[in-house]
Amino acid sequence: MQPVVIVLASGRGERFLASGGSTHKLQALLGSKTVLQHTLDAVRASGLPLYLEERGHPGMGDSIAAAVRATADASAWLILPADLPLVQPQTLRRVAEAPAQHAVVRPVYQGRHGHPVRFARSCGPQLMALQGNQGAAPVVIAQGATELIVDDAGCVTDIDTVQDLQQALQLLQARQGLTYG
Repeated sequence: MQPVVIVLASGRGERFLASGGSTHKLQALLGSKTVLQHTLDAVRASGLPLYLEERGHPGMGDSIAAAVRATADASAWLILPADLPLVQPQTLRRVAEAPAQHAVVRPVYQGRHGHPVRFARSCGPQLMALQGNQGAAPVVIAQGATELIVDDAGCVTDIDTVQDLQQALQLLQARQGLTYG
């Protein structure tokens, strides 16, 4: 049984709006598609099961807990914030396929911790108990994380500001072999 990729799309996106954005960051256009559509397309291309958590919650921990409860029969969970539109499908697969004996696996790109973070089924009770804005950091700290080196800038390219969106567009265009500017 494959792990479920939980795409977290329930944040308010306040930093994006404060930076001059005119819409929620997940609905902002990145090329011809929204940020959210890019993220969902990458998960679908990976072939892994997808669960989209869009309901409003007080914090990221609450969102993760709700999504894990909704997918409680999963063999493991890959937690992926929806604002990582350039994550590569092969990165998702590599994290999903990392040895099962590791409770927590996270990708690392050029020394930076990225997403998705995979949590083994044994982490389920801890994930379901999360609350507040801290996300799953307490579980990562408690379990320790196995680092998986990847060659995917998309796993660390999140969209929090209009400037982040512009940088992501440059990376997207470079991937597509287009010139920009």
